[in-house]
Amino acid sequence: MTKAQDKLRGLPAARKALLAGLRFTSLRLRLVLVFGLVALTAAVSASGIAYWLNREAVLTRAQDAALKDFRQQMQTRAGALRANPTQEELQAAAGQMANSSQGYSVLLVAEKEGGGRIVGYSDLDAFTFAKVPGSLQKAVTEKQELNSGNDSPYHLYWQRTVDHGTPYLVGGATVIGGGPTGYMLKSLEPEAKDLSSLGWSLAIATGLALIGSALLAQAAATTVLKPVHRLGVAARRLGEGKLDTRLRVSGTDELADLSRTFNRTAENLEKKVADMSAREEASRRFVADMSHELRTPLTAITAVTEVLEEELDAETGSVDPMIEPAVRLVVSETRRLGDLVENLMEVTRFDAGTARLVLDDVDIADQITACIDARAWLDAVELDAERGITARLDPRRLDVILANLIGNALKHGGSPVEVSVRLEDTKLVISVRDHGPGIPEDVLPHVFDRFYKASASRPRSEGSGLGLSIALENAHIHGGDISAANCPKGGAVFTLWLPCDSESDGEDCARDTARDEDGSEDRVEGGQA
Repeated sequence: MTKAQDKLRGLPAARKALLAGLRFTSLRLRLVLVFGLVALTAAVSASGIAYWLNREAVLTRAQDAALKDFRQQMQTRAGALRANPTQEELQAAAGQMANSSQGYSVLLVAEKEGGGRIVGYSDLDAFTFAKVPGSLQKAVTEKQELNSGNDSPYHLYWQRTVDHGTPYLVGGATVIGGGPTGYMLKSLEPEAKDLSSLGWSLAIATGLALIGSALLAQAAATTVLKPVHRLGVAARRLGEGKLDTRLRVSGTDELADLSRTFNRTAENLEKKVADMSAREEASRRFVADMSHELRTPLTAITAVTEVLEEELDAETGSVDPMIEPAVRLVVSETRRLGDLVENLMEVTRFDAGTARLVLDDVDIADQITACIDARAWLDAVELDAERGITARLDPRRLDVILANLIGNALKHGGSPVEVSVRLEDTKLVISVRDHGPGIPEDVLPHVFDRFYKASASRPRSEGSGLGLSIALENAHIHGGDISAANCPKGGAVFTLWLPCDSESDGEDCARDTARDEDGSEDRVEGGQA
């Protein structure tokens, strides 16, 4: 495999790790983002309001001062001119008005003798008629009607304009009584620079507030999440079975209440688990003691029943025919009771964890053949297995597994039962299939449950309901498993998976296939005798 392929295969893992990291810090990120958004909103709102208020205050102050001075200059300088001044008089008056401390330019317009209009400029380069908005000219020269709410025919008007990026204040007024009309132009660039500096200051303050809020959010998140992290660690330890896990509680806030609740829950859980463990141990001990105590009288009863069975099978016929059915019932039930006691003791050993493997190198085909032969099943079982397949297993426990699976198939499915052996990677797979009606779908999930009977109407049957569960436990102790399913072609199939080596957990099974002189493999095919 190339390095590029290795990198491509590593991308999903890296993406998962990144997503896991994001999920781990998601609450912290959300807290920081919420704090940042709140601080940003508050800072921007406060800065915007402060900028708007200062802007209006600065512009209004400069505007009012300039217009007030322009009004006074119009009254004193322009109002002192005669009705039809000359060009020189207008020019001189405009220059005098422009010498004001407010620093604005002036333009004066008057009627000359004989008709026509003359204009006086304080600075022809800075202020001409082109810079006076037409709407302002119209408002300044338009005569107003006098009434109770208006005692003057002319008023002072002003307008803010922007020329080539520079803000200006343009104002105009007409002298009452036929005097000239004057206009003033004041640059607001100094005020704009002050407002720009104020805007930058507020922007920097907003940025600092955002950084400060992020640091505060980080500190607050750490303060909040540290108890949550401790709670998560404690919950994981509790889930791992460490029931004595407790949290150190300090404070009276909601997180402290949550920690106290966790401690109470853990304490109650520990008590309940201890009680359940004690009851389970007592139950297990009772079953073990009962099974052990039953073995002695059961041994004696078994000996008696063997004698009775021999009498039944004897040619002399010493047993009364009237009681022969009862004697046969006693014999069969005694055997069933013996099997039940042995199974209970085996189950008790699994529950107590005392079951141990006695490993040996086992030839699988020979082991299955011996199991079938010992129970006289050769005429009902077809075996498909290569000779020479060996695995390191416990022969006795493998025999128990095979006997339960094959016996169950013969009992519920009928003959012929097919047993096949194959190797899959590092696993040994043994399949047992019958040709019966199969297992009902509602029964499949429970076939390995203890004492489970498929028919509730027949709770008493030949089996104890422990065989398949014991087989599964024996598979588990080897590190394997058993599954049950219905074959599409009919019948049920039980599949046993076993590791090839229970000690090394993964080494390949040995395949020592015996060959004839002609090179053909020797296989076990068909078990009918």
